[in-house]
Amino acid sequence: MADSIESLTKKEQKPHVATVEELREPATPQKYNLPTLEEVRAKLASLSKAGKQAQVRELITGFGVKKLSDIPREKYPELLEKVEVM
Repeated sequence: MADSIESLTKKEQKPHVATVEELREPATPQKYNLPTLEEVRAKLASLSKAGKQAQVRELITGFGVKKLSDIPREKYPELLEKVEVM
């Protein structure tokens, strides 16, 4: 009899169906995946040393700020993408 109860319980178990909230991606990437200010600064410094100071300044001001440290960390990936295009 115990065997039949176990087999019924196993048959009744349904696979987990993910909810919309579980499937939804976070609106912003997790901070631990974002580049650090030091990493971004190093990339921009290498561009500056290569004679592209004006382009670096344009990149920074293109984010509506006067200095690199004023750019929100969430925008670093976008900034680095623009650096790669240069």
